[in-house]
Amino acid sequence: MSRWNGMRNFKIILAISLVFLLGITIGLSRSYKVSARSDTIYEDLKIFTDVIGLLQKEYVEETNSKDLVYGAIKGMLETLDPHSAFMPPNMYKEMQEETKGRFEGLGIEITIKDGVLTVVSPIEDTPAFRAGVLAGDQILKIDGESTKNLTLMDSVKRLRGPKGTKVTITIMREGFAKPRDFTLTRDVIPIRSVRFELLEKQYGYIRLSQFQEKTEGEFEKALKSLEGESKGAIKGLILDLRNNPGGLLDQAVKVADRFIESGLIVSMEGRREEQKMKFHARSQGTATRYPLVVLVNGGSASGSEIVAGAIQDHGRGILVGTQTFGKGSVQTIFPLKDGSGLRLTTARYYTPNGRSIQAKGVMPDIIVKPLPPEEEKATALPRHPTEKDLERHLTDIEKGPPKEKPKREETKPKKPDDPQLERALELLKSWDIFKNTAKGK
Repeated sequence: MSRWNGMRNFKIILAISLVFLLGITIGLSRSYKVSARSDTIYEDLKIFTDVIGLLQKEYVEETNSKDLVYGAIKGMLETLDPHSAFMPPNMYKEMQEETKGRFEGLGIEITIKDGVLTVVSPIEDTPAFRAGVLAGDQILKIDGESTKNLTLMDSVKRLRGPKGTKVTITIMREGFAKPRDFTLTRDVIPIRSVRFELLEKQYGYIRLSQFQEKTEGEFEKALKSLEGESKGAIKGLILDLRNNPGGLLDQAVKVADRFIESGLIVSMEGRREEQKMKFHARSQGTATRYPLVVLVNGGSASGSEIVAGAIQDHGRGILVGTQTFGKGSVQTIFPLKDGSGLRLTTARYYTPNGRSIQAKGVMPDIIVKPLPPEEEKATALPRHPTEKDLERHLTDIEKGPPKEKPKREETKPKKPDDPQLERALELLKSWDIFKNTAKGK
């Protein structure tokens, strides 16, 4: 019995620390009513502290208490959905830098699909993009070590690194006879969230690669530049959300608000009352009502699905491409006392018509499939991983009638370079022709 008395102070201190940590995790200093479940929580914490004590006293090598606690928290989060995760201080800092538009690494958005590290989408003009990494690629090894038992956060940590350093990733892709090694040199990834150009002097094209802190402002500048370049004669606009993995919710809402004059943009529902929110469009600041075509694909997720779903439900534009990823959940970032952070799924979001996108995605009005790369033309195009492929994904909860199936499917695009963009441009031209015909021109 005396053997355990020496651990008493350590257990008390650790238990207090864990209770404090849980208080931060759940609500950042909010007060909660004590329930009957509290006794169970304290009993479970006692078991946890007993295990910590045994590890520190009996394990063959000396252990670090912070490493043990961090490992326990990571394990706890892994029992939830694939988007909830614990971020140690260095990873939390990198995440903050990424939302501001700069980090160092390869330039790929990744997830875990069927237990395999999988590329959701490569970011344009990055080492991964230039090396030919594609959405749907399976990353089997990083520098020769298997990724099979790595968490998503561990994988991100290994892929990122200082500019100029190299990393070799082993990729398996549908159409490959065997896995191939891609050796990439890490670089600064200055994510330019907005790109634009004027097509055929009359049709605007805006590409949103991610929703960051400055996306709304850059989007506004892009619209004004296109209007200036066309001398106010824009006949239609293409909004390209392909391979846009999402980002900041408020920026996605603000972009959608630029196209929708009034009504609901997106609603959120969580367990707590303050997590039940609705975002409505404002008439002030609505862009000129150009004919609008939105491009989406399997790499369009989260924030880009909010924008696409709102435009589709309001009948503001036509969606062209392939079914989106299907991430209909909201993650909230909770900063913790030691500089680490917790990314926790706190709510589901719904389109204006009450559709849940979770694990289903947004189906475009017109399906246009991209052409596979030259080396894979003889094989089927790899399917994008979707939310429903992820282990432990949340099931959808419908609030309204399901969206009708797509009106038609385009299976033979005419332009080899970018059939989806070509189809969007054709639609805008047809729109203009029908408008002129209706006016008797």
